[in-house]
Amino acid sequence: MKIVRRVGASPRERGSLNGQSCPDIFELSDGNFAVIGTEATAALDGELPGDASRANYERIVVITRETLIRAKADIPDV
Repeated sequence: MKIVRRVGASPRERGSLNGQSCPDIFELSDGNFAVIGTEATAALDGELPGDASRANYERIVVITRETLIRAKADIPDV
């Protein structure tokens, strides 16, 4: 599995000049996506709706609204 491309604007393009806030989204060679964000499993696990769950090896990660909105145009429809 390899990173194929960034999806959306780079952190620098979104105003992160010091490397302290770098949420990011990448498309992988297997068609999946990888996300860099703030780990928030402990804070949000209890907030998941009843029909949502996560495996022990999965984490809830938060990215900024701007990160996802700026990535929208680059996300494939299929």
